[in-house]
Amino acid sequence: MFPDSFQCRSIPMTEKPVVEVNKLTCRYGKRVALREITFTVERGEIFGLLGPNGSGKTTLFRFLSTLLPVAEPGMVRLFDRDLAGSAKAVRHLLGVVFQSNSLDLELTVAENLRHQGFLYGLHGEMLQGRTAELLRQFGVNDRGGELAGTLSGGLRRRVEIAKALLHRPRLLLLDEPSAGLDPSARAELWRYLLQLRNQDQTTIIVTTHILEEAEFCNRLGILDEGVLVTTGSPGTLKASIQGDVVTVSSRNAERLRALIVEQFGGEPRIFGTTLRLERPNGHEFIPQLVKAFPDLIESISLGHPTLEDVFISRTGHHFQEEK
Repeated sequence: MFPDSFQCRSIPMTEKPVVEVNKLTCRYGKRVALREITFTVERGEIFGLLGPNGSGKTTLFRFLSTLLPVAEPGMVRLFDRDLAGSAKAVRHLLGVVFQSNSLDLELTVAENLRHQGFLYGLHGEMLQGRTAELLRQFGVNDRGGELAGTLSGGLRRRVEIAKALLHRPRLLLLDEPSAGLDPSARAELWRYLLQLRNQDQTTIIVTTHILEEAEFCNRLGILDEGVLVTTGSPGTLKASIQGDVVTVSSRNAERLRALIVEQFGGEPRIFGTTLRLERPNGHEFIPQLVKAFPDLIESISLGHPTLEDVFISRTGHHFQEEK
């Protein structure tokens, strides 16, 4: 879906983190939405919060965007300011793009940006120049006079991001920005995000449940049921899987698993009628497996580790599995 040029470079960590979250916990009644979340985000980094629906991404996003108050013992610091007492002081440094549409569809594209600028104290030639600059940067300068309601989903997303960047924020927060977009529009969106990171050193935090686009973040925090199960670059996380991933389909998965453990060791995991194994040199292991248990194997496949495999390894279940 994405060209090779979309690959993210590493970010030198020479300054204080833009974002520091420490032991952040959130409860809705008896349900724990977030459980002692801890991570940092560096300047100029694209940090992805990856998790299935219901994992806690949006709740965490609400804390970062100052919509939810931070209570002890948890701590959230943005630009070295504790949100428990300084939320108002950092809001002018943030650009926020929510999952749901925030454009006024009865206003033109330019009017949407102009009214957003008023909220941040922009006016006159400064606002006019900034509006024209962003419309041009996001490729919608020819749509400025059109009603926002006439735009496609991908174009609306561009305008949403342009709105959030009017006041030149130092931190851009995006909640599921690709939701509802087709693959072409999604690729376009990420092209603009990477351009923004590369040219302006804007720090970006994005929540997503799309494994493919998570590959293009500098680092990821993987969430599951309110727990941050791991963090790291996509490459580092995938490298943590020791070897290749072998998937075996069998009518008697329990029996096959017991025999594999007995003869080859390891800890195969069962998902329905499928077994999943992590093995170094999987291409050499498969012939041994087929030779040992030909009557129990219906099909077998080999693959290099993916982020889905990382999620399974850390949580014990599939990414989008109904639990």
